[in-house]
Amino acid sequence: MPSRPDPLARYPLPGWAGTAYLKAVVSNPRIEVGEFSYYDDSRGPEHFEARCVRYHFDFIGDRLIIGKFVAIAQGAQFIMNGANHPMRGFSTFPFGALGFAPGEAPGAEADPPRGDTRIENDVWIGREAVILPGVTVGDGAIVGAHALVGSDVPPYAIVGGNPARIIRMRFPDEVIRRLRAIRWWDWPVEAIMTHIAAIRSHDIALLEAAAEQVQGS
Repeated sequence: MPSRPDPLARYPLPGWAGTAYLKAVVSNPRIEVGEFSYYDDSRGPEHFEARCVRYHFDFIGDRLIIGKFVAIAQGAQFIMNGANHPMRGFSTFPFGALGFAPGEAPGAEADPPRGDTRIENDVWIGREAVILPGVTVGDGAIVGAHALVGSDVPPYAIVGGNPARIIRMRFPDEVIRRLRAIRWWDWPVEAIMTHIAAIRSHDIALLEAAAEQVQGS
């Protein structure tokens, strides 16, 4: 069997410095990344935090949680809760943050945060897609290029547009249920490598047979 891929490889594609596993380039403890999730950017994927994770202020404390085997294309944006302006009153201007209310804590006037942003496993996020605060993108989903995602995306849905809407589901409901039970991304790397053909296939019975072998080993 070939050598085990390294989830901390900075540039896992030989001869190309535009793709990096995020575990090798992310340093912010409030960005949690699973193994083998990567960002591709010809300008330098090591700048993921600065270019892609916006308004992520320490005083708010929200997290960006990215699962395993997530593929993120150039220019994708994760807009965090620090971008929110107060909308319950007459003005949306951030008076407190800009010194009009001396002594007020940063963010005190904003509406309640929308929570953590979660990208589950085996998700593909297209070029320059925008994910708004508090959104969960489910396992196996595909977010189209330039989509603006303001609400949760179901597992194995394909979404696109502004605002993003479901274009179609990738598989029937029963297949999705079985895929989420298998959770191949949680297998040992060696098992994934052994059963690549089943993971790549569209034969759920073949993948379930592989899962039985992994569980029995």
